[in-house]
Amino acid sequence: MMLLAEAEAAVHAQLSLAVGQESVPLGQARGRILGQDLISPLDLPPHDNAAVDGFALSGRDLPESGTARLRLAGRAAAGRPFTGVVLKGEAARILTGAPLPAGTDTVVMQEDCAVDGDTLHVLHLPRCSSNRRRQGEDIELGKLALSAGQRLRAPEVALAAALGQTSLNVFQRLSVGLFSTGDEVRDPGILLQAGQIWDANRWMLRNLLEGLGCRVADLGILPDDAGAVERALQAAAHVHDLLITSGGMSVGSEDHLGAVIRRRGTLDIWRLAVKPGKPVGFGDIDTCPILALPGNPVAAMVLFLVLGRGIVLRLSGALLEPPLRLRLPADFVYKKRPGRREYLLGRVDSRGPGVSVVRPLPKQGTAILSATTLAEGLILLPEEAEIVDTDDLVDFLPLSSLIA
Repeated sequence: MMLLAEAEAAVHAQLSLAVGQESVPLGQARGRILGQDLISPLDLPPHDNAAVDGFALSGRDLPESGTARLRLAGRAAAGRPFTGVVLKGEAARILTGAPLPAGTDTVVMQEDCAVDGDTLHVLHLPRCSSNRRRQGEDIELGKLALSAGQRLRAPEVALAAALGQTSLNVFQRLSVGLFSTGDEVRDPGILLQAGQIWDANRWMLRNLLEGLGCRVADLGILPDDAGAVERALQAAAHVHDLLITSGGMSVGSEDHLGAVIRRRGTLDIWRLAVKPGKPVGFGDIDTCPILALPGNPVAAMVLFLVLGRGIVLRLSGALLEPPLRLRLPADFVYKKRPGRREYLLGRVDSRGPGVSVVRPLPKQGTAILSATTLAEGLILLPEEAEIVDTDDLVDFLPLSSLIA
């Protein structure tokens, strides 16, 4: 039995970036992986500006206590700045986002003031520099704004826009060829014969891969025929960056997948010390990496999330940051085999005000596909654990952090 960490190390030692770069318009950048560091071409914000609606003035003109009376010298709005200089004893009306006029360093909120003609009465004195956004306080000119390898979500795209970018250099999408295996597996819509099942794995894996930004080719079902398997894998290996299969990794006489891969490349088949998850294979066929997942759908999903996800990220040029782990009290009792890592499909629930706990779903099993629709994440029980008692802290991996 191989530990998951050992399998991860073996896999990543064999992998390198598999894609080139391209420039895409900003409107098409969401979900892509940034190919080059983005260095800020300006200070953000580009000037000191008002954080609230109010009145701009010099904090040095205010007394230490009491109130103040100043003359209104003008008005500043976003896009329509006050171009003069605010002198000692003066203030300017200012709206949120407007550049602070020359001679000012503080904004007093309008609700703390009263206006009588061109006279401003400051009723509640602010601290010096209050309500002031400083030039460059977000990002300074020449500083790193976004790192190569970051997946571009809405916030990253928005930041690039704020820095004046109209396009970004990103890695090309990883091309993945996806197969299922076995004469018992049929596409949905085809009439089933005795002993046959409709294929769910390709649909699940395709959506997981697309969530990671991959370009996925659904290459259908490999039959239990060595020649057909070899022809299909050979053709796919020459046009894709990664191949993924599910099923066909057992030692049964009709499982030709492993033999074909070894004939045309290399293959390691691991009985991982992970539940659910064995067996899983990794190697290459005609130099194209291939990941062979178990056929049971829950095992295929879990192994893809905890092992395949890292393979995809490495080949795609994405940063290999570990997924989010939450430490939460267990609302269950569980006994497991030491030396094996286990993943339970689970949900977060509330045990009173302000107390979150995690519970496994009542149905757990490598073929209980319906449980995956109810799960919010994976409860990780490490190799050294033997017994989990109520209120023990356990690791919970939200599915939302594993799919992006």
